[in-house]
Amino acid sequence: MSPLDPDRLTAARRVAATAVGSPGLQRLTDLAATLLRAPSAGVAVVGDVQTIAGVSGTPRRTIGSEDSLTNTLGGVTVAARAPLVVTDAPTDPRVADLPAVREGHVGSYLGVPLFDPARQHVVGVLSVFGPGPRSWSEGDVALLSQLAPQAASELELAALTTEFEVSRLRWGLAIDAAGIGSFDWDLTTGKLSWDDRLLELFGYERDDFTGTMEAFDARVHPDDAERVREALQTAIDVCAEFEVEYRVQLPSGETRWVQARGRALPDERDLAVRLLGAAYDTTEQRHGETRLARVLESMPAAFFSVDRNWTFSYVNGGAEELLGATREQLLGGNVWELFPASVGSEFEIHYRQAMTSGEPVAFDAWYPPPLDAWYEVRAWPTPEGLSVYFSEVTERYRTEQAARRRAEGLALVARVSDAVAAALVEGRGAWAAMQELTLGVVPALGDWVIVSLMEEGGRLHDVASWHRDPALRPMAARYAELRLAALTSTAPLVAALASGRVIEVPDVPEAVGRTLPPGPVRDAFDALAPATAVALGLTAHGRTVGAMSIYRSADRDPMDGEDVVVVQQLADRVALALDSVALHEQQRRMAEDLQRSLLTDPPQPDRAEIAVRYFPAVQAAQVGGDWYDAFLQPDGTTILAIGDVVGHDTKAAAAMGQLRGLLRGIAWRSAAGPMEVLRDLDGAIEGLQLRTLATAAVARLEWTGAELERGETRLRWSNAGHPPLLVRHADGKVEVLATERADLMLGVAPDAIRREHAVVLDAGATVLLYTDGLVEGRDLPLDDGVDRLAGLFAELGELPLGELVDQVVARLRPQGSEDDVALVAVRLHGGDVQRWPEGGPGTVPASLPLTD
Repeated sequence: MSPLDPDRLTAARRVAATAVGSPGLQRLTDLAATLLRAPSAGVAVVGDVQTIAGVSGTPRRTIGSEDSLTNTLGGVTVAARAPLVVTDAPTDPRVADLPAVREGHVGSYLGVPLFDPARQHVVGVLSVFGPGPRSWSEGDVALLSQLAPQAASELELAALTTEFEVSRLRWGLAIDAAGIGSFDWDLTTGKLSWDDRLLELFGYERDDFTGTMEAFDARVHPDDAERVREALQTAIDVCAEFEVEYRVQLPSGETRWVQARGRALPDERDLAVRLLGAAYDTTEQRHGETRLARVLESMPAAFFSVDRNWTFSYVNGGAEELLGATREQLLGGNVWELFPASVGSEFEIHYRQAMTSGEPVAFDAWYPPPLDAWYEVRAWPTPEGLSVYFSEVTERYRTEQAARRRAEGLALVARVSDAVAAALVEGRGAWAAMQELTLGVVPALGDWVIVSLMEEGGRLHDVASWHRDPALRPMAARYAELRLAALTSTAPLVAALASGRVIEVPDVPEAVGRTLPPGPVRDAFDALAPATAVALGLTAHGRTVGAMSIYRSADRDPMDGEDVVVVQQLADRVALALDSVALHEQQRRMAEDLQRSLLTDPPQPDRAEIAVRYFPAVQAAQVGGDWYDAFLQPDGTTILAIGDVVGHDTKAAAAMGQLRGLLRGIAWRSAAGPMEVLRDLDGAIEGLQLRTLATAAVARLEWTGAELERGETRLRWSNAGHPPLLVRHADGKVEVLATERADLMLGVAPDAIRREHAVVLDAGATVLLYTDGLVEGRDLPLDDGVDRLAGLFAELGELPLGELVDQVVARLRPQGSEDDVALVAVRLHGGDVQRWPEGGPGTVPASLPLTD
């Protein structure tokens, strides 16, 4: 038959009408999209057009839509009669001009043709596709090809249903149009009377019919004659009903099937005297049943029917193979008796549901040994009983389960390792991180778990445990407290640490329990009753940072290969997180030690009290850039300095030390003022090629003789891009020492203009210098932070100086800062006024210029 044969095209349209929206096709497209990780999948019926029968994902076309076959990728697949692999559709000349490709709906495509049972015709296409390019592997093609026979079976099932309905319609029309023929055989006279319909069925004209049984016998097929005679004679002998189907040979050579039914009528002696009955043509029905049987036998899937008494009425070859029994063993037998394990199972529940509701059902279910397999089943009720189409999907189910387990394992690893990392990054400590690990492992991988960490001296210490049973958690903690001291050199945990491998323990009582000494540790072990376990070290970069023991009870299967892989992946991630945090903590401590070693205690001059603070960042290794200084120049004048080197590492700490040393040297050598100090420091950065950037503010406490008499102190300062100094005057008013335009930070341009400013302060005033970590962060813009600091400074200004700076930091940064924080606070106080000679310490000319 040609691909464009009208009869075939009509059949294709009928199949499409039946197949569209089929639950079985929908399940197959969902499965194809999932297994091949494709955005979309579809099944189409092909004839003169392509009809979408099932679809998954977010396709361009909907179920039931039609396209010209020549305008679709399915049409190219049909023409090829082989898998069509398209990695980049816009550049593939086979498909680049198709509408779906031009419009950007399809960028990659994999399709396989679906053949009829004889593999003569392509009846449909199964495909997966997506909007972007994709390289399809040989495994992808093989996997989709494995799904193709089931998709073809679904279409054949649709064709079978269509043919069955057409056959029934034809049969009904034939009955209505032609009627049923009747006969009357007078057993006393031998006269046989037929009506016109019966004469027509047997190929007689009225004038040619002799009205005898010889005329009947002349038309009955020789192979059926004896069987028909026996049926008639039995009815006559016992005056009973008869029913027989037989073939009739017409003079033209044509053979017809006739179904006859009747009854023998007795006389007063109960002897049969007449035989009355009716007959009708069953040729079309017989041909349809024959074709139906051929289709059912050619189906790659299994099919059977049961009547309303749950007795097998038909079984095809596929069902014989999957059910492990022959037709002779099955036909006429009760399904529940032949397959007792199905009683009360998903099979019985769904079969009875379909029979009762009159609605089809589809489900997957496992049948225990001897079949021991998973089946995909579809059952639909009929007037006669129930028809069932099913196929074994054990391998597919195992593949899906394996893929699902792998996905769940990866999700578990990601979820638990993220929780562990979060605990470490948030500074909650290794104990909290290991507790997060135990909560993630139980119950997903075991019934209880113990996690250990390696201390600096190389000693293992159990730090966390968890049990799925709340009542046994204290006992698990008790065992974790005691077990390390009781373990011998042959213990699985010791072997795991020595070998670097995952050690699986199939019999924990034998491997561990028998070696434990009597007493509390043995009592705890017996109460926990572990059956199997795995033990492994937490190793990163060749360094063991901890260990983990996961136990399962006797009511749970030991870990399989998939479980062990997940455990190893999880251990690797957790070990990396622990090692990374340990490294960062080491760097942080080193940088902090360096930082603190460079920061000295401040002097305490006669007219002022000085307090300093340094707080490293809460994040590992985020220290090193912030610094403070306070010292006396040779003339007794107090210099205050605050700075922040760009960067947060040991290099920044080293650069900070250099800048601080240079600043001290410059200020000490020349007794220079703040502006000169910053200008000379900028030149030194350039001249010595320090290649660093920094902000800094330098202030000097000084006074004239008149100011000294009045108890006043002059604060002179210069600022190189640093947050503004704050002054709390004796009356409680807070002043922000900011300028309209800030000077450049250090290290940008050695000839940058530097300016100097001054303010006169009374005794009781407090000056605060600080770095930006106090007032700026992701949660706090700089300007808002300065405003909040000024408010706190006003509120807390009466506190003792040391308590004041501590409270300011605690209130502004209760959770610690993302950056270093350095502070210098100076409080001026009164006291005996010292009489310095003219030109003595801290004196300034009355006409000193305060800006450059």
